[in-house]
Amino acid sequence: MPHFFVKSGNIQDSKVKINDIENYRHIARALRARVGENLLLIDENQIQYETTISEINNSEIICEIKKQYKSQRDLDFNLYLAQSPLRSDAQLTVMEKATELGVRAVYPVITDNCAVKIDVANSKREKWQKVMYEASKQCERAKVPTCKQITKLQDLIISKKDDFDKIIVFGERSTEISLKKYLSQNPIKKGQNILVVIGPEGGFSETEFKIFKENNFPIVSLGDLILKAETAVVAALGDIIYEYQG
Repeated sequence: MPHFFVKSGNIQDSKVKINDIENYRHIARALRARVGENLLLIDENQIQYETTISEINNSEIICEIKKQYKSQRDLDFNLYLAQSPLRSDAQLTVMEKATELGVRAVYPVITDNCAVKIDVANSKREKWQKVMYEASKQCERAKVPTCKQITKLQDLIISKKDDFDKIIVFGERSTEISLKKYLSQNPIKKGQNILVVIGPEGGFSETEFKIFKENNFPIVSLGDLILKAETAVVAALGDIIYEYQG
């Protein structure tokens, strides 16, 4: 069932009016929806509406609400990703999969071995946010995650480290501790803010590893295999969710 975001102000008397240009064009023109078809809608209060289209005119779509309930498509802890941007389609994959895996926000961070310059990353941010929005619709996310302003890794750590209950750094050649062992000793609790830090294809520099150690951030391993950076994002986030829910 197609899923779209609506404003609660457009809901009245068991009807939903869809009159913003983007949703109207997508539903009426791209999807060529017809009266009698079903739409799944969600508002800013995370209320989900199962609806049926009752009218389509030149400026709006009117839907009848058949059922409504609080969305369950969310994690009960706050997962964030700080990640060194990758080139072209690889970064789009990261934004899409991070959205599917429930992150609240992505912090694109410029690292010493980053494949993308900061001015290029800034020019891509709007596109990355758009990918997260579309992925949220596709996987029925209750809230669209945010693509944060591009910043340097060191600046993020200094300015934001007190905002998180745990900051977990993934190092591709780390022998310090496995993620499974670390989380068994330091379990994530409901409502905690967790920041996952993943570097570029070239890995973190010695200077960056020194910063992590000075701040007592655990440098954990995903195992003996060497993963591409975009694969590491999916594996790390997925493993954290698995260990938490397990």
